[in-house]
Amino acid sequence: MKTVYSVGQVNRYVKNMFVQDFVLKKIYVKGEVSNCKYHPSGHIYFSLKDETGVLSCVMFAGHRRGLAFRMKDGDQVVAGGAVDVYERDGRYQLYAREITQEGSGVLYERFLALKSELEEMGMFAQEYKQPIPRFIKKLGVVTAPTGAAVQDIRNISLRRDPYLQIILYPALVQGEGAADSIVKGIQMLDRYGVDVIIAGRGGGSMEDLWAFNEEKVARAIFECRTPLISAVGHETDFTIADFVADLRAPTPSAAAELAVENRRKIMETAEGYRERLRRGMQARIDLYNLRLEQEKLRFQYLSPESRLREKRQMLLDYENAVRGAMEWKIRENRHRLGIFLERYKGLSPLGKLNQGYAFVSDQKGCAVKSVSQAGPGEMLDISVTDGVIEARITGTRKEKWNI
Repeated sequence: MKTVYSVGQVNRYVKNMFVQDFVLKKIYVKGEVSNCKYHPSGHIYFSLKDETGVLSCVMFAGHRRGLAFRMKDGDQVVAGGAVDVYERDGRYQLYAREITQEGSGVLYERFLALKSELEEMGMFAQEYKQPIPRFIKKLGVVTAPTGAAVQDIRNISLRRDPYLQIILYPALVQGEGAADSIVKGIQMLDRYGVDVIIAGRGGGSMEDLWAFNEEKVARAIFECRTPLISAVGHETDFTIADFVADLRAPTPSAAAELAVENRRKIMETAEGYRERLRRGMQARIDLYNLRLEQEKLRFQYLSPESRLREKRQMLLDYENAVRGAMEWKIRENRHRLGIFLERYKGLSPLGKLNQGYAFVSDQKGCAVKSVSQAGPGEMLDISVTDGVIEARITGTRKEKWNI
């Protein structure tokens, strides 16, 4: 009897063979890129070919960090990943996790091996990262003395803080002796006592940036007591120094912005806060002044001095009223008295005397009103306006006046 298998069984069997093959789990394949397509989902579909054949390949979006350049047809690359079978189509393909341009493959393997080793040692651990101080006075820079990197760092740093002191260690950043030069620069600036160190250079190929992938540089960065920012290459370039450093900047210009606080912006912000504080204080002062005036009014209303002043004023008003009433009464009585005086003046004996009349009295002072009260020989006193006349009666006669 012949054994008959389904298509799926055959594909699964073949897939299992690929899975069990240790070589195919991690393999590097070099060739020329063709039919390269960037899918909207983020996946990259392409083929690798040489003069002998073609290999289908795919790089899923989750592994795009393993591609540091824009891949296109005709590129000579080394793709690393696993060869596996796609069961639905029954065909095998390379599932790429990292892709480098040809010539960088060996270096990239060394990079991955050192990265794995240092990561296992804990040199990338977050707990060893030092915080970058916000306000610095001295900035140390380890880079080539010529080139765009040092000029970018200098221009941006001084624009953000004109009073910043920049100390440059002119290091070799490429070629033989570059790693030792970078290590010496980091160590010297660390001993000098700067606030932050920027170590880096401009972009280039993996070979150009390799000095920052050396283990001795990684250890110098890890042992540095000064916070260090790694700024190597472009945004898509990654080196071992980036993982060990306290902070990774995508470019030297970005490193300067991360290390140096914008003094002008800080001053503008401080001025804004000062103005807000001034307005707030003035509003609070105005409020308390208003409350103080209100309390003054309440105090004046409730103050004993105010009450005494009020009572004193009332007393003064009463005193003026009494004095006015008394003066009015006096004037009224004086007027009445004048009337009475004028009236009595006509009845006054002195007035009669002034008119030629006299007052006659006997020696006892009794008024003599009739001839019968006096006889001949008796003495009489006759009072006139300017004195008394003493007279003796020589005789009397009785008269009947028409009264």
